[in-house]
Amino acid sequence: MIEQIQAKSILNPTGGFLATYTHSLNAYQGCAFGKGSCPYCYVRAMPIQKFSGKPWGEWVKAKINAPGLLKQELEAARRKGTFGSLRIFMSTATDPYQGAEAKLKITRAVLEIFSLSGEFGFLVVQTRSPLIERDIELLKQLGSRVAVSFTIETNRDEVRRQITPTSPSIERRLATLERMTRAGLKTQAAISPVLPCDPVVFADLIAVRARRAVVDTLIDGDGAGGRRSAELGMPQLLRSLGYEDWLRRDVHEPLLEALRQRMGAESVGFSQEGFNLL
Repeated sequence: MIEQIQAKSILNPTGGFLATYTHSLNAYQGCAFGKGSCPYCYVRAMPIQKFSGKPWGEWVKAKINAPGLLKQELEAARRKGTFGSLRIFMSTATDPYQGAEAKLKITRAVLEIFSLSGEFGFLVVQTRSPLIERDIELLKQLGSRVAVSFTIETNRDEVRRQITPTSPSIERRLATLERMTRAGLKTQAAISPVLPCDPVVFADLIAVRARRAVVDTLIDGDGAGGRRSAELGMPQLLRSLGYEDWLRRDVHEPLLEALRQRMGAESVGFSQEGFNLL
């Protein structure tokens, strides 16, 4: 279900987990990747979902006035003298490339505003959707002012089908990541959270397709020390699938080490620190 709404603002001050960013930008609310998508998503535990009245994955609200608001707010930042120091993360509580984006093109219009705005600070586009390929040429226009952080949690598609069955296939996401990097964009593989995988194989796949990588876990990356992941039933889900070993606190370390060996320590980060190094 897609609902078009008018937002009151589009650049929201951020901090905490994303401490080095000044603002978040969410052109959509909710998620429409399908029922059962991303059971670990921390937004499921937030009031916006609890009071939505609809299952997560089956609703999305599109902020159709986002481009106009962005233009106004960037102009306000320019007047205040903060324009050049803006560091914006898009998006923190939704995916900017929802299925509705193919038709509504709100994220594309937002990128066009950024491309025409001048030398603002920095923009991170966080997504798991191959739809971002549509905007490669537009992203290239932003040059060093933009980075694409692309989520891919495992190299094993059977794990993807078990845990995030409505998300794009591993093969498709690897292809998108490679295309973005070959286009000259600054790319990051966001292994967030790391799901059951083959660390060495996974590291080999990522190292030749991304410029950097960040590894996160259900404990370190849910914003509540693992409490939200527990509330969302992730321990029970992993146990039911025979992945109990992947609940260990150190489960990420083999992958992190394999990536650092292949990409260099300076190109691989962990959890909060890793995301803030972009």
